[in-house]
Amino acid sequence: MAAKDLYEKDYYQILGVAGNADSAAIKKQYRKLARELHPDKTKGDKKLEDRFKAVSEAYDILSDSKKRREYDDARQAFKSGRVPPGFNGGSQGFNGGDFSDLFGPSGDIFSTLFGGARQRHGADLQTEASISFKDSIYGTELNLRLSPTGSAPTSITTRVPAGIKDGAKIKIKGRGAPGAAGPGDLYVLVHVTPHPIFSRKDENIHLTLPITFAEATLGADISVPTLDGDEVTVRIAPGTPSGRTLRVKGRGVKKGSTTGDLMIILDVRIPQRVDGEAKRAIEEFAKATKDFNPRAELFDKAKL
Repeated sequence: MAAKDLYEKDYYQILGVAGNADSAAIKKQYRKLARELHPDKTKGDKKLEDRFKAVSEAYDILSDSKKRREYDDARQAFKSGRVPPGFNGGSQGFNGGDFSDLFGPSGDIFSTLFGGARQRHGADLQTEASISFKDSIYGTELNLRLSPTGSAPTSITTRVPAGIKDGAKIKIKGRGAPGAAGPGDLYVLVHVTPHPIFSRKDENIHLTLPITFAEATLGADISVPTLDGDEVTVRIAPGTPSGRTLRVKGRGVKKGSTTGDLMIILDVRIPQRVDGEAKRAIEEFAKATKDFNPRAELFDKAKL
């Protein structure tokens, strides 16, 4: 990072948060922008791709308490002219010294600025990759092709651990920019592409299962797809309401020695049009159940 970036690049403005925003607000704003600017949604739009990269860079700094504190201190130091005398012309001639390892493993900002001729590690680098929902649950390998400034493109293969979440980072040690004390590290920001029918909450996988009115009323045994390609059979009890959740143990995300569950949310679907025999059957059903009034206590409760 060039020194001038420390006072010219306003990460708070880039991310759209106040200077005193807490970590929760920063994370919420980043997730909102990441959804809006994700490359899968902005294919071919260079301006939006650059915006996405800038937002990711800002989040990388502001989401890390140590990096954020050093960034804030550095900007304040440069704004007030507190730069080391004689360093690249002092505060009056400060036109972009190399601070590429400012937030790397070599130490805090002030030891970097005023620590003399200590050897420094190379800068940490960051790239991004998208994986499928299924790969995020079971793990996969990423083949990354990097094009460092002034260097030939290089290929790196890394393992994505099973159970990784959207927005997580994978650290590849020693694959960052070169430096006198050794190279920095490479961080891979992982984006998980949403699945058409499965979603995740903590270590459980969720699925909404449509069922018919007859299945909900009379009960049924129904086959349900799972993420690994198998099927499981769940039993719908007679009189099951829409929105009830069934649990299939051990079909969720594996984490250590435990595994989450598959949570099946039932969604009773009503046909939009009923004719002929089906209509007559429902009319007979309505007559036979005329004493059942699901709204019997509604108006009494409304007065409470």
